[in-house]
Amino acid sequence: MVPLRVARENMRSDVKEIFFRISLFTVLLAFLVADPICVLAADRPFNRANNRGMTGLLDTPNARVLENGTFRVGISQIDPFRYYYGAISPLKGLEIEGRFTEELGTAGLMPKGPTWANYGNNKDKAIDIKYQFLPEGKYWPAMAIGFMDPHGTRLYGSQYLVFSKQIYPFDFTVGLGNGLYGKQRLSSTGDGWKVEMFQDPKQWWSDAQFFGGIEFSPWSKFSFVVEYNPIKYDVNYGNLLKKYFEDHPASSKINVGMRYKPFDWAELDVSYQRGNQLGVNLSLAFNLDKPLIPIFDLRYVEKEEYKFNPMTDRLSYALYASGFRDIGIKIVGSEIWIVASNTRYFYNMRAVGIILKVLNSLLPEDIQNINIILTEDSIPIFRFCTERDNLRNFDQEIFKVNEFLYLSQIQTDIYQAPKTKKHYRQWFDYGIKPEFQTYFNDPSGFFKGRAGLSGWMGLKPWKGASLSVSGEVFAWNDISSNVGAAPNPVRSDSVLYLQKDVGLSSLMFEQIGKTKYEIFGKIAAGLLETQYGGLDAEIATPLFGGRILTGVSGSLVKKRDPDNPLSFINNQWNDNYKTAFVNTRLNLPEIEVALDVKAGRFLAGDKGVRITATKYFSQGFMMSAWYSFTDTSIFSDSINNGYHDKGIAIAIPLRLFLGRDSRTAYSYSFSPWTRDVAQDIVHRTELFNFIGRNTKRYIFKDSDLISIPYPK
Repeated sequence: MVPLRVARENMRSDVKEIFFRISLFTVLLAFLVADPICVLAADRPFNRANNRGMTGLLDTPNARVLENGTFRVGISQIDPFRYYYGAISPLKGLEIEGRFTEELGTAGLMPKGPTWANYGNNKDKAIDIKYQFLPEGKYWPAMAIGFMDPHGTRLYGSQYLVFSKQIYPFDFTVGLGNGLYGKQRLSSTGDGWKVEMFQDPKQWWSDAQFFGGIEFSPWSKFSFVVEYNPIKYDVNYGNLLKKYFEDHPASSKINVGMRYKPFDWAELDVSYQRGNQLGVNLSLAFNLDKPLIPIFDLRYVEKEEYKFNPMTDRLSYALYASGFRDIGIKIVGSEIWIVASNTRYFYNMRAVGIILKVLNSLLPEDIQNINIILTEDSIPIFRFCTERDNLRNFDQEIFKVNEFLYLSQIQTDIYQAPKTKKHYRQWFDYGIKPEFQTYFNDPSGFFKGRAGLSGWMGLKPWKGASLSVSGEVFAWNDISSNVGAAPNPVRSDSVLYLQKDVGLSSLMFEQIGKTKYEIFGKIAAGLLETQYGGLDAEIATPLFGGRILTGVSGSLVKKRDPDNPLSFINNQWNDNYKTAFVNTRLNLPEIEVALDVKAGRFLAGDKGVRITATKYFSQGFMMSAWYSFTDTSIFSDSINNGYHDKGIAIAIPLRLFLGRDSRTAYSYSFSPWTRDVAQDIVHRTELFNFIGRNTKRYIFKDSDLISIPYPK
């Protein structure tokens, strides 16, 4: 009878031999069939996900990055780890990844007992950042620097330099990293940040180790990987996994694997790692600058019987059929004024382009001057003026977009529109959409959430005014917690509100206005959001053509009763919460990035700043991340004291999936619900977003959208 250990060694040898023969065969075959056209120095096709979701080999990174505007999600498992990850490239050369790691067969980090009985395996969340500071050239490799888990526990922390060079169909990688890839594990930073590579380079160098590998891709759908992985599993993963790696020691530092990409957006990896473990990795990637279904705007074709109606009626119906409401038309001699609210098109400059196409096809020849005023809630946003001859030349492609705009006029400080009879008045606004919310890392269960529907209905009695109500119903809701709120909570008691299956989200009146000096104002009163009701006010204005937005805001609110949607917890008016902020936004339309700074007093009374970075993508997808610095000495509990509020948010426009344009977007945010630091109320309308892209800098940035052709 063969001993078990000998049998295991024989199996390992057989597996290694199989992978070696496959690799040798494919190498020889590649030289026979490889397409010379594919010989190039670029990240593709070697920018695929490793076990942890970052672009790399199998368990190590390479110097490749996701293509700009690409979003990747995936799940992988190689015992005792299961990784859930998402990665995005918001700017060229930059890759950011968020990851949950589940350590299978381990107890949670927190103390054992009834409180944590249902938590399950230990979990760890991390953020990784990689920047390719030098793209690959003809004679030099791609070079990248990476920071893994630089914050908090740093269970999987590392800083590395890595180099990759193609000699197609091969991609060679070598890197040097500390921490996870180094000689010893990195120490925890608590709520701070630490980067030894910059703060203590000598220590980083002494702790660092080499890693690397080769990826061979004879075809775009297949590739084979061999890597050297220096991770010291028995050292770098601490006591929780010590028993596992005593029973399953890594017998080899050589990992091998095969990658299969059946579609441009899907990939499946199978690997053999550490000399004793099979690994599987499934990832999906999407280009956020391209809709999943092409967006078509159908050309308006006038019915024969409509041609005998008055011109104002013909134009009103054409604009209504094209997605506009609150339509006013005024013709004076050779001049026409169009006032309309855009209810369909995500970008207002695309809406202007649609109006121009309608006018060019219907207007009589004697009308030469065209004025278009777009409105939001009947408030004029901007005015676009052009001449009929210029429009005709543009439509016939005699003029390019920049030439057409040079001969046109754009005015953003307009605050009044000519008085006209309104057609297709939008008195009511209503809608319904799916709702999905998550609640992570509670002791009573790692993942909780709720799913259902939310709906709203609004009345618009006059210019800039709305009376609205919104509610929600959840078919699935398992949100609960066995951890009490902090003393004097402002958000740490959110579970009391979120565990309700049916809720009245808001019941409020809101008034928005605009002056001739391009100053916007807003005031809201009522049940403002799920937890708070009261008063909310804001003033904002754009400067330097919209490069900077600035303003002030504040609120005076009381906490709502979670068991009675129309009541407050304490009816004493002095039992209230106050906020007061100075707000600033720096717009960088050249790279589609906005930087926000909110400074002042937050709900709990802590004073400080919240910094938010937002990246916009061409199809309307938005991603933001925020970090706060406030005086937490007012908090007596350890949960809030010393904490920095942080989180991420995304907005997914439905136009990506509809095959037609839409202004509706689904929003999702991920942040701790159990903290009271740097909290603000939820605003139905934020003036910075109301102003949005309706400034001269963004209007000219979006100018190409005017000329998107109709489908043939």
